[in-house]
Amino acid sequence: MKKLSGISEIALASLFTALLAVCAIITVPAPIPFTLQTFALFLIAGLLPFRSAFLCVLAYILLGAAGLPVFAGFRAGFGVLLGPTGGYIFGFLVFIVLQKLIYRITAKKQLLLSLVIGLLACYLCGISWYLVYAPSETILSAAAVTLLPFIIPDAVKLFLAMLIIKRIKKIYESKS
Repeated sequence: MKKLSGISEIALASLFTALLAVCAIITVPAPIPFTLQTFALFLIAGLLPFRSAFLCVLAYILLGAAGLPVFAGFRAGFGVLLGPTGGYIFGFLVFIVLQKLIYRITAKKQLLLSLVIGLLACYLCGISWYLVYAPSETILSAAAVTLLPFIIPDAVKLFLAMLIIKRIKKIYESKS
């Protein structure tokens, strides 16, 4: 996509911040809830330039930290960020940074590869934080709880997001 003007960038980042919050609300309860947050992250990373994507995710985290119920299950506050899922939430920022870096340096702009690597980084942040939160867990038991149940749903979300991203980019390029 072409470079955005200041107002367009703020508007798009705000829109995608709201999308991320709505996708967090759509929750299937579990020890670590199933949400559509990664779906929103895929769209954010695939459609927005780095600065807009980073600001979008940062705004989401700050809104939740300030007490707005934007995290999974209408939760909010520092307790969520410091709880067992906090690593995933902070991992969203790592996801964006790493995804954009990988996308920028790959010769053919490998969106799928960059999204998968970003997701793996998010998983790593989540598992690492979970181990800090529950130090008696082993890395395998932490992965069994925080990673394995999410691989197939996240693969489906990635596939759907790729379809949407390709379609939006095609529409956008035809109008440029």
